[in-house]
Amino acid sequence: MKHRIVVLGAGYAGAYVAGNLARRLSPEDTEITVVNAVPDFVERLRLHQLAAGREIEAQKLADVFAGTGIRLRVARVTAVDPERQVVAVADADGGGELGYDTLLYALGSHGDDCGVPGVAEYAFDVAGRPSALRLRERLDSLGRRGEGGSVVVVGDGLTGIETATEIAESRPGLSVALVARGELGARLSAGARGHLRQACDRLSITVLEHTSVEAVEATRVLCADGTALASDATVWTAGFAVSPIAAASGLEVTENGQIVVDRIMRSVSHPNVYAVGDSAYALGDNGRPLPMSCASAGFTGGQAIAAIVGRLTGRKIANTKLVYSYNHISLGRRDGILQMVDDEGQAKPKYVGGRKAARVKAGILKVSLWANSHPTFGVPKRKRRLAAAPDVSAEKAIVDWHQTSSSKAVA
Repeated sequence: MKHRIVVLGAGYAGAYVAGNLARRLSPEDTEITVVNAVPDFVERLRLHQLAAGREIEAQKLADVFAGTGIRLRVARVTAVDPERQVVAVADADGGGELGYDTLLYALGSHGDDCGVPGVAEYAFDVAGRPSALRLRERLDSLGRRGEGGSVVVVGDGLTGIETATEIAESRPGLSVALVARGELGARLSAGARGHLRQACDRLSITVLEHTSVEAVEATRVLCADGTALASDATVWTAGFAVSPIAAASGLEVTENGQIVVDRIMRSVSHPNVYAVGDSAYALGDNGRPLPMSCASAGFTGGQAIAAIVGRLTGRKIANTKLVYSYNHISLGRRDGILQMVDDEGQAKPKYVGGRKAARVKAGILKVSLWANSHPTFGVPKRKRRLAAAPDVSAEKAIVDWHQTSSSKAVA
């Protein structure tokens, strides 16, 4: 009987891992099934651009996985039972269960309303393609009425900054405000913060710093200091949350529902389950949790590939690097910031701003899309056969790692 590998989610992390496993492992021994709620690959890094008006084609996953031997199941994951080793799914035909021997959990994240009243009812987000398209339609409607309008972007993380600057540049007839809980660009170097402020000034973005949002209504945003901001479209980018499926399954998770993994991305409670991307609580090489980001998807995905191939084929599992070198931020189409960071993830004084940084960011987006559209490119063509039994030393490593690191992981 073939070893069944089931991959949940086909975002940046899931598609990358699935394609590489298909190239590295012999189809005589393994079968790989990818479960995804939609038939398209969602280019999440560009959803703020889609919302602002750019045309971004959605690639079909069937085309992405063509020729790999991967089975694509377009369905929504409803539950995971790690004791029975099955995944429950729902689709147009009613759904069912998929059994697995190895599970790769890559369901990603979605927008988090942070418990603020009115966000779910009245705010837009750019965490998914449908929601980005809804925001786009709203912005279009404001443009069609010919009276301008006000857009309030709540959240000063990378997503909030990129969304505010993209909308302000693409739709100059709208008034854009950016609400920051602390100092704008607090995680950037002093020089990069100055560049960011200049960009906001150039794009006529009103920045409200040290401001907390208390509630969102249909036509305004209420702040904790009593300020009421008029808003024809409120965009919520104040945080992301993961699916509750992992927590409900009995897998060991953190308080926010991320799966606690060891250094090779294996669940510390269920050794045949791996988690990558935003779904995983993984410690970087600096001992700090990796942030939810596309870069983390690549880091954790690469480590999971090495771990799964090594374990199943009886080879030594290498540790891949989990180190950030820089953060990149687009500020519209012709401006950006490339912020260098140190080993602790703190901003270095050095940064690159302007058109050069924008070109670097555009190049990163193109490479990310191409790599996920060609998931087996550059991988050795040799198909590795499975070993007679899994590498039990890897399972022992999990126990040892868990005993020494679990207190840090759940802190």
